[in-house]
Amino acid sequence: MGRRNILLCFDAFGTLFQPKRPVAEQYATVARQCGLDGFSVEQVQASFKTAFSKESQEHPNYGRASGMGAAKWWTNVIHKTFQPLAGLGRELPKDLAPKLLHRFCSSEGYSLSAIAGSLLHTLKQREQQQQQQQQHDHHHHHPRIIVGVITNSDDRVPSILSSLGLRVSPLRFGSSIDPAEVATQLYDIDLHCMSYDVGSSKPDRKIFDAAEEMANQLLAVQQGPGCAGHGLEAPATTSWLKIYVGDEYGKDVLGARRAGWNTVFVGAEGNVPGQENTSDWKQLGDVALEEIFPQGSDPLTIRAESTQAFLEWTIKNLARGD
Repeated sequence: MGRRNILLCFDAFGTLFQPKRPVAEQYATVARQCGLDGFSVEQVQASFKTAFSKESQEHPNYGRASGMGAAKWWTNVIHKTFQPLAGLGRELPKDLAPKLLHRFCSSEGYSLSAIAGSLLHTLKQREQQQQQQQQHDHHHHHPRIIVGVITNSDDRVPSILSSLGLRVSPLRFGSSIDPAEVATQLYDIDLHCMSYDVGSSKPDRKIFDAAEEMANQLLAVQQGPGCAGHGLEAPATTSWLKIYVGDEYGKDVLGARRAGWNTVFVGAEGNVPGQENTSDWKQLGDVALEEIFPQGSDPLTIRAESTQAFLEWTIKNLARGD
């Protein structure tokens, strides 16, 4: 049996990137820069939690369904966070919301491990080199590796990842696919599947199924003449080794496994529920991915200490299979 194509997807917040400083602390800092003061970080945290919850109830999915849009939705959250702290009747600084919106759409508010970014570059460059080699050696099959993001988030994620130095595809769920553009570019992130676009959130399997649908369409484009440019989907026999990497056990691990994905939990061993059976990536050693996640078996979960550690191990694992 040949090696399967690999669909490797990541959670975004907390897995690929994280706030440079706690969100409430950054909110408080920006507010003070705008001339608003008289509150603690703890007060901002509590007020933000209340504002976020209220806005989510009134306008679910970051305002997408009501036509509000994410920018207006977050502006409401910011105003509802600071108005109680400023006091009724006091006008909030006009530049407060724009500055916070900008910060949390970019590397100003978030960070990505430089090594993790480099590893994503390496993974995709190696895959491109393998496909070029396969064009000259038709007897040696190299699996495609499609890297994506599946996240409960609004539409800021692509701009955040791009700002952090990753080569980011414009392909989002619900967008039209441009075969010429997608097939000729090398991206670190090939597709984005956000709850904002899908209308469903993890752990609902719909968001995982949506990502697989996108991967099937992208694979058809990448197959070249006979598919690209003709709107054809990948063959029904497309076989994926699906791996999802996340830092929340309930939403990420359990949600993905129920959708038929193998999973990698990035977190401390103590955060794994006692009744759950996981394997530690350090114990897997030189075992090939196809043996760790055999086709036709029940989804498996492995635990890694960090996204960086998992990527390093994966690249070495794939290199051994060349």
